[in-house]
This record gives sequence, structure tokens and C-alpha cells, in this order.
Amino acid sequence: MNKQGPLKGVKVIDLTAMVMGPYSTQIMADMGADVIKVEAPNGDNTRFISPGPSEGMSGVFVNVNRGKRSIVLDLRSPEGKQTLTTLLADADVFIHSMRGKAIQQLGFDYPAVAAIKPDIVYTNCYGYSRRGPDADRPAYDDTIQAECGLTYVQQLLTGEANYVGSILADKVAGMTALYATMMALFHRERTGEGQEVEVGMFETMASFMLVEHANGAMFDPPTGPANYHRAVAPNRRPYQTKDGHIAALIYNDKHWSLFMDAVKPAWLSDDFSTLAKRAARINEVYGLLGETFKERSSAEWLSLLNTLGIPAAPLNRTDDLFNNEHLNAIGFFETISDERGSTRFPGIPTWFSKTPGKIASGAPLLGADTDAILADTAGINTQVQRG
Repeated sequence: MNKQGPLKGVKVIDLTAMVMGPYSTQIMADMGADVIKVEAPNGDNTRFISPGPSEGMSGVFVNVNRGKRSIVLDLRSPEGKQTLTTLLADADVFIHSMRGKAIQQLGFDYPAVAAIKPDIVYTNCYGYSRRGPDADRPAYDDTIQAECGLTYVQQLLTGEANYVGSILADKVAGMTALYATMMALFHRERTGEGQEVEVGMFETMASFMLVEHANGAMFDPPTGPANYHRAVAPNRRPYQTKDGHIAALIYNDKHWSLFMDAVKPAWLSDDFSTLAKRAARINEVYGLLGETFKERSSAEWLSLLNTLGIPAAPLNRTDDLFNNEHLNAIGFFETISDERGSTRFPGIPTWFSKTPGKIASGAPLLGADTDAILADTAGINTQVQRG
């Protein structure tokens, strides 16, 4: 497996499943880390949740586990525990997504792992912090979306309490686990000191949602409710045109002035001439713009707005991204071919001038690398029971 990138040489023992943890370690693998995915004999459930080229290789699983190596261990057995112990002895990172009590019962909580490798970075991916009363509650993306206020602000926006059409909590929490782990690695690089890191989905999404929605509720006394009124204005939606819809944001005073001069809508008024005035009546502004956009076609609006330098975009389907001119021009997609055929992966969104990452391989079949990993790891009997 040809590894390159800023994390080349970093060894990660990945005991995560589903999406939050695997998405975090997928990025580590893309950036050059040797990620060893530890799976139980029945495999990560995500292997079976969507269509794929073969059984146990669902599209979601293949994407978030690309570039990793898979080893099957029964961690309930003495042999499995001993194998994991040996793997941890020369690891840089141990990351898991088990509940706190469960990982402790297995004998791989932080004190136990730090005794094996004192300078290890140990990352816990939880639903809720173990430091609070909700520790060890089960959590999934849908329940966290509801609990963090995301479904509430969707209701303010659309009139119905809805989930967003993306597993947003899983992915945001996964990226948070990534940056937290990298910060701990940076600290270790400077000091030689390992440490334990904890990332809770609920705490992550509460922080994420309150970036803008904390708003007036942060102050004492409060100056307003905990929501950003522009984001939840009912008329904030893609604009309907003569033949479809487009997205556009005529936001700052420069863009507003350019748009008014070019279009001269009948409702043009000094009442909306500044950002502060528009912000105070933002839902009304969106409604007026919505009526104006019905007067021309999508192509006409996109051409005009592009000429004026006003942010605007067509409403793409997710399928359209695979044929997007910009993404293809920058080489965003990477095709990996193996015995199962070709997979066109959504690529690495970041760019490094000295140490670019690379999708090193597709996702592994369950346990595909068990023997190779055991053979490469000093002190492990390659005939060890694997469940």
C-alpha cells in the first residue's frame, strides 16, 4: 500500500464502527497514516447498510474505510486481547467508538492502554461525554440532530420538524475527533507526552449549532432568543425562477446596490438600503426577492449574477457532482481499481504543496489483512485464534 502525506509513518489502531469514528480515520488514512481497522468476526455493521459491488462492501462503508487495513479479532478471547495489546505497543493513536463501560470491561480503557504505550494518543468517540449524567446513553445521528436543536431550527425554517438530508452529526463529530487527535499528536511531538482525548457527538453538535444560534441568549441579560434569525427566516430558500430554482445571496451593501441598479424591482426602497435595515426585516426581504426571481429564467439570473459578482449557484443533485466541471478540473475524484473493479472515490478536499495526501487503496474486505498484520508485528503468533 503506497502511503504518502503529512501523516506518513503514523500508526493508528482503529476500533471504531459506523461513521463518526471511521470518517475521522478515513481522513487520517488519506493523509498517509497506517490505519489498522480492528473488526469483530461479524464485521462493522456499516458494511451492510447500502448497495455495493459485493456483500459486506456497502457504498458508505467503502468510502469511509478506504485506505485502511482490516484485522479480525475477537476481543472477548484471551488471544484477541493479547493481539490487540501487541498492536498497541508501537501505535501512535488508539481510537475507539465503544461506550465507556464497554471498553473498560474489555480491558482497554485509557489507563490500561497507557500502561502498554505511555505516549499514545487515546481518542474516545462517544455519544455523550462520560463526565455527565448522560454517559453511556446510546446515540445515533438522528437522535443527536434532535437533541442538539437542529430539528428545531429546521422547524423554524420550514414549518416542520425535520432532519437534514445528511448524517451531519456523525460527520461533524468525526471531523472534530480528527482535529482533537491531531492536536494531541502535535502536543506529543513537542513534549513527548501522550494523553486521552474525549469527543462526544452531543457536545460537538451543541457547540456546532450554537456558533450562530447562541446569538442573543449568550448575554446576561439575554438580548434575544437562541437562534440566528436570518438562518431560520421562513422565506430563506432557493429562489423559484421561470423554469426552475437557483440559490443566491444578495447580502452586503455592495451586492445589494449592484442588484438594485441592474434589476430595478418595483419594490425598490431606501428602507432596505443598508445591511442593518435589511437584517431587521430579513424575512420580508427574502419574500420580495422571491417574487422578483420568478420574472426570469435560471440561466438569465445566473448569467446576470455572475456578471455582477454576486454569489449564485444552480441546484445540483448529488449525482451531478460526479460530472462537475470544477471538481473534475482539479482532479477531485480518484479512481482506485482492484479485484472488485473500479471505484471513483470523492477525493481529498485539502491541498498540500509539500506533503499531499492520496487515497492509497479501496476499503478492505473483512479481515483481509489479518495475516499480513500479524506477520508484520513482532511477537505475535500468526496462528492466533481470530474468532
